[in-house]
Amino acid sequence: MAQRQDASGTREKKPKFAELNNLISEKLGGRVLFATDDWFAVAENLLKESDPEWREGEFTDCGKWMDGWETRRKRIPGHDWCIIRLGVPGIIEGIDADTSFFTGNFVPRVSLQGAVLSPEDEAKIPPRKSEIGTQACEGVMEQVAQLDSHNWPFIVRLTEARPGYMDTCHTYIEAAVKKRWTHVRLNIYPDGGIARLKVFGRATPDWSKVPKGKLIDLAAAENGGVCLEYSDAHYGHPRNLISPGRGVTMADGWETARRLDRPAVLQADARGVLQVPGFEWAVLRLGHPGVVSQVEVDTHHFKGNFPDSCRIDGCLLQEGADSAVSLAADEGLWKTFLPPQKLRAHARHFYTSEVENVGPISHVRVVMAPDGGISRLRLIGTLFSLAARL
Repeated sequence: MAQRQDASGTREKKPKFAELNNLISEKLGGRVLFATDDWFAVAENLLKESDPEWREGEFTDCGKWMDGWETRRKRIPGHDWCIIRLGVPGIIEGIDADTSFFTGNFVPRVSLQGAVLSPEDEAKIPPRKSEIGTQACEGVMEQVAQLDSHNWPFIVRLTEARPGYMDTCHTYIEAAVKKRWTHVRLNIYPDGGIARLKVFGRATPDWSKVPKGKLIDLAAAENGGVCLEYSDAHYGHPRNLISPGRGVTMADGWETARRLDRPAVLQADARGVLQVPGFEWAVLRLGHPGVVSQVEVDTHHFKGNFPDSCRIDGCLLQEGADSAVSLAADEGLWKTFLPPQKLRAHARHFYTSEVENVGPISHVRVVMAPDGGISRLRLIGTLFSLAARL
């Protein structure tokens, strides 16, 4: 089990798969294509990156305002379900069914099915009307039935969910089948509310379509990059570093707590880099091994809390060699390809001449000193075949 410290100071236990990217996040391009019912709250809320919100005393014409997907109390045979297109096709490792604030109206049970659909398959789904107080009409149900989605393979079989109180709202379930999917079907049995659905995994691009020598972001989530481990994620998870686009807010980045071993009086070297005993780190696995030639470090939104400096190390491992070990502490593994660089507030930093050629790498360790926040990291380079090394 991985642990992270949240803003309350408690240690929240999560399964290891929950450190991976949320493949259906709206940030990655996830999209709800169909839902049987959207009476109290629409299914699109499932994909939000923000934490679920509670608004005391706020009601709509359909009932209590809720930040999630909530269907009406079912009075006909069957159960509710929706179809979601993954933001990027990928391998699913597990899910989190988050019922935050749904206490007397949470979904009692959930399951998840998966499929690999072509654009022609997806075209069978009529354009969606996302609006509270609605449900899928008989004609739309008949069109969607052409996909035979009730017979899709189960990624997660029927599992009991828990009420949306602070200590019970997360239901983590490991995937029974770990393979590549493009679409998922979330089933709720028989009805009710769920605040967020997170589908954790890694993107699986078709690397055969990338021309030899083409420069790409080797660490990007959409290219298969993932966060494996980190020292601290008090305010923001380091997987945000490899998300698409620029950070939307300060929360959309990696931010640590202030280190308690900071000297009482800070001093700097001749370059202006603070001399501090401690640092924070995060280890990322690249989507594909490669040779990095350009680096971007973006401190967007981090104005009074950006790191003083950062450096980036790399190493080359065979596939699967990172599965059961902590890489960060093994100093013999790492070669520094971006020496310590002084950072600025709320700014994009581009490095080319500063990047040292250490050969092909498959993993990176991002080190910030002494602490603070980084919004995005881009590692631009060319692909390298491990097979060619053997």
